[in-house]
Amino acid sequence: MKPATAAKKLGVYLPATPAEFQASPITRADLDDLRDDPPAWLVELRRNGPFPRDVVAQKLGISRSGLARGGVTDALDADQIGALIADPPAWLEHERTVHREVLAEEARLKELS
Repeated sequence: MKPATAAKKLGVYLPATPAEFQASPITRADLDDLRDDPPAWLVELRRNGPFPRDVVAQKLGISRSGLARGGVTDALDADQIGALIADPPAWLEHERTVHREVLAEEARLKELS
């Protein structure tokens, strides 16, 4: 598989991975090995980032679209996410409310079907 696909499956930001990971195709066996016995670089990326947008959105409790509406276009690391959580700006509070409402509506619709 392509390195971008492998990075997505591992939940890491591709540009932050080592060059050798980015340069060569990853087999399913390689991916399983990375999951079962992650190297130090993978452990560090998963712990401190930078994180891909979907992970950032999940950690902040908003959607990826909400992240874009808030003006966050780059990957964020754990310290940046922590700062946003500790002192949330108005856009983050608004997007959290919107996200909760959307999830509640989706759950309501699922119950009806």
